[in-house]
Amino acid sequence: MSFITSLSVFSLHLLLLLVGFFLNPVISDPRGETVAQMCNNRTMTPQQRSLVVTNFLAAMDAVSPLLEAKGYGQVVNGTGNLTVYAYGECMKDLDKKDCDLCFAQIKAKVPRCLPFQQITRGGRVFSDGCYVRYDEYNFFNETLSSQDLTNCSDKEITGVNRTLFRDNAEELVKFMSVEAVRNGGFYAGIVDRHNVTAHGLAQCWEPLTRGGCAECLTNASEQIGSCLGKEEGRALNAGCYMRFSTQKFYNNSGNSTSDGSGGHNHLVVILTVTCSVVAFVLLVCAVCFLYTKKRAKKQRENKQLGSLLMLANKSNLCFSYENLEKATDYFSDKNKLGQGGSGSVFKGVLRNGKTIAVKRLFFNTKQWVDHFFNEVNLISQIDHKNLVKLLGCSITGPESLLVYEYIANKSLHDYLFERRDVPPLDWGKRFKILLGTAEGMAYLHEESNLRIIHRDIKLSNILLEHDFTPRIADFGLARMFPGDKTHISTAIAGTRGYMAPEYVVRGKLTEKADVYSFGVLMIEVITRKRNNAFSQDASSIIQTVWSLYGTSNLVQIVDPVLGDKFNKMEASRLLEIGLLCVQAAFEQRPAMSAVVKMMRGNMEIPTPTQPPFLNPESVLEVRKMMSPTDSPMEDQSQSSGWRIDNISESFFEPR
Repeated sequence: MSFITSLSVFSLHLLLLLVGFFLNPVISDPRGETVAQMCNNRTMTPQQRSLVVTNFLAAMDAVSPLLEAKGYGQVVNGTGNLTVYAYGECMKDLDKKDCDLCFAQIKAKVPRCLPFQQITRGGRVFSDGCYVRYDEYNFFNETLSSQDLTNCSDKEITGVNRTLFRDNAEELVKFMSVEAVRNGGFYAGIVDRHNVTAHGLAQCWEPLTRGGCAECLTNASEQIGSCLGKEEGRALNAGCYMRFSTQKFYNNSGNSTSDGSGGHNHLVVILTVTCSVVAFVLLVCAVCFLYTKKRAKKQRENKQLGSLLMLANKSNLCFSYENLEKATDYFSDKNKLGQGGSGSVFKGVLRNGKTIAVKRLFFNTKQWVDHFFNEVNLISQIDHKNLVKLLGCSITGPESLLVYEYIANKSLHDYLFERRDVPPLDWGKRFKILLGTAEGMAYLHEESNLRIIHRDIKLSNILLEHDFTPRIADFGLARMFPGDKTHISTAIAGTRGYMAPEYVVRGKLTEKADVYSFGVLMIEVITRKRNNAFSQDASSIIQTVWSLYGTSNLVQIVDPVLGDKFNKMEASRLLEIGLLCVQAAFEQRPAMSAVVKMMRGNMEIPTPTQPPFLNPESVLEVRKMMSPTDSPMEDQSQSSGWRIDNISESFFEPR
């Protein structure tokens, strides 16, 4: 593994070294950033404006293919005083690709001079890589104009090199004004004396005559003299362009001062071969790395499953896969009890007539091994009347199976929101379910030797026996909480609407995250409304209960199906306890043992503070939206493993 990683790093370094050695850092730089833009203002009627715009667009469309073909293009479009003359050209050191990119950039800037809000009949845009101009008259042979511009850098040369660079730059611009004329209108080069280098480029536009080019560059060399004390200077004339700089900005290609095309072609061959070899080596390394990583993961899974198999055999938890397959009628849909984030659950009947529930784990989830380990390792070591009992497991078959005792009445969610063949839960049953769930959680947090955080307390994970004794199920996301830790950090997993804010935002997990989930569950059971805290809809049931708590009229939110057949004082007390459990500050939430005492009336209930997901402006609106005829919200209980991203931490804080 380390050899493969080292080889990959070496190959990457080799590629970067070769590219850095052979390539100039400015290659593939189109230099399209605008240096200057000038617009001419002349009076036109609205009708003339419209026609000029049409002719301009047609002219610019015609310039582009000419420039792509030969590096410059000149076009005349229209008649009479509506004629548009357009011209574009790239610096001759740019290759075709960079030329096209540069012209596309500055061409998009020209419309700023169009006669929509200003009365403009001409405009020009200079960049360091290309030039574009349009006007109402034939300017193609124009050498100088009143709009010619000198552009100097703001940075001055300082220190002992100031005089040396000034002298070198002065000599360079004079030399360029002569050599560019001799070299067909283009020159790029340097003057380097006493280890101080001045870089420069000069170019005349193609339509200029030799005499016009000489005149334009002579004028440019005089204009740019005002910039000689600066790090950079440009002369932007109607017929030519000149620039000097302390840094090299041009490419050694085309008609520049390069050593010719032979060296360039040789460079291309070297880079092509080198990149191909390095790419192949990197590909081989990547394949080897992925294979090794996959193999190591498989070995870890096998090792973990091996330890589970030993544990199962030692504790007589093992079931035959074939027996479980037959018990469920080969996992027939008619025996399917439900499906969660980690697998499907089927009803089965063993040969001895015992009814069981079999969970068939999904293998397409990355956490299936952890889930299986948690279920077998954790739940096999705990025993409580309010926890679902694990009867065994099957590891040796084609898939992993977990076997639980069968709970007849399905889940609390099914009983509240899905089943229509049973009468609604009366107040006594609801109280019994909530108290039993709280006792089971208190056992997990404080009474068992393991100190377990469930992480997924919700309606669908509370199963009901015939006498409505609740059983907490699904320990796939559970975590052991070391006694010497104040919290543990872990990847976020759980179900939307039930996850505590500090866990969602910071990944900070304590038993108080379970307390928060229980508070949500308690409010849902009493009101028979689903929590919608993460929706854009403002009707979160927690918000509604909090707003009614401020009016001392909590019983308004109790499930209307109960009518007057419930203990109002008891319902108000439980809703207050629910608000205590969902407080934004996790340290203010009570322990589950304290929740049990408060539910039994053996402990005074503190005053709850404002829950998260709430701002003061929404309270009145929530009160208005609360209606006794509200129907249950859509079930979101199957979204195990749900995550929240890009949520501001301040969103969860009480205001």
